[in-house]
Amino acid sequence: MSGNIDDYIQQGIYGSRQTKPDERRKFLGTIRERIVIALTQAQVRERGIYRQVEDAIKENREARLYLNGNIHYKVLTKYTKIAAKYNVNYTFVTNKNHNSEIGLLLAYDHAINKEEIFVEKEMPVPKPQKSNKKSRVSLFAKLFKRR
Repeated sequence: MSGNIDDYIQQGIYGSRQTKPDERRKFLGTIRERIVIALTQAQVRERGIYRQVEDAIKENREARLYLNGNIHYKVLTKYTKIAAKYNVNYTFVTNKNHNSEIGLLLAYDHAINKEEIFVEKEMPVPKPQKSNKKSRVSLFAKLFKRR
């Protein structure tokens, strides 16, 4: 019984215990097993949007979009507009003690255990180059052409 009282006092002083605090700091207040898709800060700062993120928002309208509050709002507006377009709630998460490398994530309030959550940058498929080189003949070569 005294153990319960000690727990109660500790909870009153320090707040309720949090499950996986390191994981919550990394993943903007949620845990990995709830995440649908995630982008790093560098990916969020790139021009344009990731098509995979828009598709995930469109398909998972019950999820919540978490945005890193340490990134400037102008950079994040492209994703808040998409969330508003599909009527998905979004939250800015700012942790002054820890700046996560995660810039954006879409997550549920329950576990979904998705294997691959990070979006890889799409590499463009190289196009085969045609070898239709026309040989250029210089002016001097034309003037002094050998016959």
